[in-house]
Amino acid sequence: MVDEVSSRGNNYSHGMRVKELAGAFIDRREFVAGLSAAMCLMPVGNGPAEGRNGKTSMIVCLIRYQIDPFQRDGFRKYAENWSRIIPRCGGYLVGYFLPHEGTNDIGWGLIGFESLGSYERYRARLKSDPEAQQNLAMAAAGRFIVREERNFVEVVGGTFNVPPKV
Repeated sequence: MVDEVSSRGNNYSHGMRVKELAGAFIDRREFVAGLSAAMCLMPVGNGPAEGRNGKTSMIVCLIRYQIDPFQRDGFRKYAENWSRIIPRCGGYLVGYFLPHEGTNDIGWGLIGFESLGSYERYRARLKSDPEAQQNLAMAAAGRFIVREERNFVEVVGGTFNVPPKV
């Protein structure tokens, strides 16, 4: 179905080399790190659990999808379906994102968890959830997801969900 890729090592493919963005050169990993940090500031449902010393504790799974740009509607439906499934199975759905401008074949999904242990429990629930299995089967049949990779990031204490002061 989809290829889940590890982000270990510094093996860049030709298409992942340095790109120009807003006059600055950054690579894909730097972009993902920046996007992760920005998305972690978004509110998630009722919020994450309070960790030790009253500080927020959150792990965010950042999923990068390479999609068929001619099947955006298929990916949109897939993402919309997760809005019911993910919270029911224990994840804090931050959101799914379609490409808007620039690259037309990269989408994102962000899901928060209190810990890697809660992520593992969530994955076990997904495996037994009929609607999750239907959604995955729809993606496999539609072939609108070419590739998928997951990265896990943690929220830096004191930086999560800080509102603007303007």
